[in-house]
Amino acid sequence: VPMGVLSCMKYLMFIFNVLVFAGGTCLAGVGVWVAVDPAGFQDIVAAKPVLSAGAYLLLAVGIVLSLLGFLGCCGALRRSRALLLV
Repeated sequence: VPMGVLSCMKYLMFIFNVLVFAGGTCLAGVGVWVAVDPAGFQDIVAAKPVLSAGAYLLLAVGIVLSLLGFLGCCGALRRSRALLLV
């Protein structure tokens, strides 16, 4: 495999993992906002208790995606197969 292809794959993997990290961070931020903000979403959340649990689920999924994106970025830059497989 030519070296240019491997370099291109490295940067594509890095960009993809940055997008996953950013998406996870946004989900975690929205989860915190929904769980904490008394004026914004609490009127909707108070009407349906399932949405309150959904806020914490959103927060947990966001944190997991952020962690996976971060590990993927590190794995792509270091060319670490173990980090990329996580």
